[in-house]
Amino acid sequence: MQRTAASTTPVETEYSELDRRARTVEPKVRQWRHHLHANPELSNRERHTAEFITDHLHRIGLDEVRTGIAGHGVVGVLRGGMPGERVAALRADIDALPVQETSGVDFASTQVDRDYPGGPFPVAHACGHDCHTAMLLGAAEVLGGIRHRLPGTVMFVFQPAEEGPPVGEAGGAREMLRSGALADPEPTMAFGMHVTPLPVGVVGYHTGNQYAASCLVKTTITGKQVHGSTPWQGRDPLPVAADIISACGQVYRQVPATSPVTVSIGHVEDQGRFNIIGGEVTLWGTIRCMRQQDMAAVQSKFSRTAQHLAQAYGCQAQTEFMLEVPPVENTGPWVDAALPTLRRVAGEDHVMDTGATLGCDDVAEFVRAYGGLYVMLGCQDTRYVDGDVQPVPGGRGVVVNHNPGFYADDASLLTGVRLHVNMAMDHLAGLAVPGSAR
Repeated sequence: MQRTAASTTPVETEYSELDRRARTVEPKVRQWRHHLHANPELSNRERHTAEFITDHLHRIGLDEVRTGIAGHGVVGVLRGGMPGERVAALRADIDALPVQETSGVDFASTQVDRDYPGGPFPVAHACGHDCHTAMLLGAAEVLGGIRHRLPGTVMFVFQPAEEGPPVGEAGGAREMLRSGALADPEPTMAFGMHVTPLPVGVVGYHTGNQYAASCLVKTTITGKQVHGSTPWQGRDPLPVAADIISACGQVYRQVPATSPVTVSIGHVEDQGRFNIIGGEVTLWGTIRCMRQQDMAAVQSKFSRTAQHLAQAYGCQAQTEFMLEVPPVENTGPWVDAALPTLRRVAGEDHVMDTGATLGCDDVAEFVRAYGGLYVMLGCQDTRYVDGDVQPVPGGRGVVVNHNPGFYADDASLLTGVRLHVNMAMDHLAGLAVPGSAR
């Protein structure tokens, strides 16, 4: 990489070249995003998405393309032409959600997965992973075009099953790590981003736990099936289920209010009929804790509450905790190292501490293993006022991730590509590294 005589900082023409190449690839990034959006696939079923990614990585001539990782994960390896020991891992998640899309865009999904466990389900990229994938493909093309000037290695990590694999299946970031697919060479930084309802082009970060610890909750309530005309002859599990749902708010009141926690039940499965009281009800939900150390206590309190409520009705309740994900922690040294890059790319007034969120993301596994950080990228017609996201008059409004109407403006994609390539370049050059002088 070219240097000035007095500094290790890449000369401004280096950054200009990155930006020029990013602008050149932007139209293709938009096309890729539209294709992926119209053809979403659920967790652990991302076969066609992985094929699309793999074909592109082969076309741009990466040194190595690893496939079939943790299901349908893909890792592209680009070895630079200059000496360097650092390895930047850039990550994007590739799976979609069982949601009926109502965004109104002309490339909206009409896909239905008829074979998925518990389905059929409509499928949509209602969380923005199509954007993440397209932006990382764009970054791969940009950095592939300047490989001779890269002092190190870049890994492009396309992760399946971020939304969580079906119960009983393995998947996600943890499985990618277990496979050893990122072990040679081992990253010295992991970086990624998530599109959110922040204003287009705004980069949000937080020092400390950016995202919460999470787990899936399954509570099975067992009673005794009976006809609806003679409830006294059976044991009805539905009132137990209702009381457990109502009691969720009391569970996290048993944790200090200074520790953000939430317990939510999102799905109820019943065996009954309009005139039959079923013998079993299953509740599916999630626990989120901003601090990992609160998770065990909340799980214990939830399990105890469910069990005791069931006993009060003459039923039984068994609770299982699955798909546990640690918090995403952006440590102070990594934030300090990355902020100059973030500000150079997005602009000083477009980079801000937007606080923590009880959302979760298993990119935490990569950040914990290799260091680095995870940021949020604004993609909607909104404005940020006094710490609050508000709609822009005449715009499409604030539509949160996982909502059927979630949308992402294509104008955000170029910023995402530039963030990836600039962060990788600065890390390899020894700039976006904790303790580096900038």
